[in-house]
Amino acid sequence: MSTPPSTPTKLKPKAEQSFGARIAARLGGGVMRVFLILVALFWIMPTIGLFLSSLRGPEDIAATGWWKIFTAPSELTFDNYQRLLDNSTITGSLLSTIMITVPSTVLVVVIGSLAGYAFAWMDFPGRDWWFLLVVGLLVVPVQVALIPVSELFGTIGIFETTLGVVLFHTAFGLPFAIFLLRNFFAEIPRELLEAARLDGAGEIRLFTRVVMPLGGPAIASLGIFQFLWVWNDMLVALIFAGSDSPPITVALQQQVRQFGNNIDVLAPGAFVSMVIPLVVFFAFQRQFVSGVMAGAVK
Repeated sequence: MSTPPSTPTKLKPKAEQSFGARIAARLGGGVMRVFLILVALFWIMPTIGLFLSSLRGPEDIAATGWWKIFTAPSELTFDNYQRLLDNSTITGSLLSTIMITVPSTVLVVVIGSLAGYAFAWMDFPGRDWWFLLVVGLLVVPVQVALIPVSELFGTIGIFETTLGVVLFHTAFGLPFAIFLLRNFFAEIPRELLEAARLDGAGEIRLFTRVVMPLGGPAIASLGIFQFLWVWNDMLVALIFAGSDSPPITVALQQQVRQFGNNIDVLAPGAFVSMVIPLVVFFAFQRQFVSGVMAGAVK
């Protein structure tokens, strides 16, 4: 009995792309690049304007906008930066800001890394409950702790000192640091750690030789976040820093209050306080992007 010939299957017509997909495909080329460039210029325009204003004299700043410099380049001068260097308040505040920001960042990174490793790979009594406590501290706002911490610092004699500001920033930066690094370290393959333990590596060597290199992007991202947060902070510095050693944010605010027309010092001071975090960010941009992408993949 002959088998009837099989009917050839008809190929389904290719589904037409949606309108949104066609728009996205068109924008994926040069149009999108132009749009992103325009957005980037829009975001950096205030920084450019502040820099150009810092290169103009106070009379020129009061008379016209910073864009006038393109038609009158003779207005460019570095006298404002010379006045900035001669202003002991501003230069001293920059040093105070560095003395606050660097220790606060280093302490948060070091302690957060150690605690994150302990919560991820070490067994100790109440580990999960302690980690839940750390997570709960993330929702505590800074404003709630200002008065009690001020009383505590006043009792132990570190109120209005650089040490007090460093300790405050470190305490409030640790919950986020521990939460971030613990979750990142927990994604490290267990087999890799067990192989290192079989080779005789202890906890310290395991942390420094295995976990730290693998967690470099996350640690760099944490360091950038903490540095930018502490450098740009004004509320904590305004309350806990001493009047004789204010950071740059407080010093600029005091200059505005005392010398409202002192724009020849304020403009370069504000630009310097802005450009240093930008330099730090772009210096560690590769590690920051790697940390964000690694977290997104995981």
